[in-house]
Amino acid sequence: MEDHGQKSFPVSWDQFHRDARALAWRLSAAGPFRAVVAVTRGGLVPAAIVARELGIRVIETVGIASYDYEKQGELNVLKTIAPNIVGGDLGQGVVIVDDLVDTGNTAKVVREMMPKAHFATVYAKPQGRPLVDTFITEVSQDTWIFLPWDMGLQFAPPIAKAATA
Repeated sequence: MEDHGQKSFPVSWDQFHRDARALAWRLSAAGPFRAVVAVTRGGLVPAAIVARELGIRVIETVGIASYDYEKQGELNVLKTIAPNIVGGDLGQGVVIVDDLVDTGNTAKVVREMMPKAHFATVYAKPQGRPLVDTFITEVSQDTWIFLPWDMGLQFAPPIAKAATA
């Protein structure tokens, strides 16, 4: 985390799977969708779950780097979306899936690529939430979400003890 005064929100694999399935459940009412676009890398796992739950076989990725394990940095588009997925209808019938929306910078870039697509994230922070059509859990802007693929099992001090340190 860049600011060590931030709150932390650790998410287990079980919780993430439940939340991603809840996202698919919400999306089932917003579809049908012809394709899923995963924002890599964080959107790969929830996109796979959404695609499975909604029976979608066409899965594409858009690669945008903005985070390292500690902070958000400058955006870098590593891979664009295939033209046959974007189509002449600018993403109509496509659901874009990411793990979270934070500042909204990544979402803005992807929205420009496919302005008519449905944008869905598992987690949302207030600053980026207006750019997302569907999400499951909102956390405060000063919360760092520790996703299961970024963690290992280790001791965690009690909240009260950590607050006095």
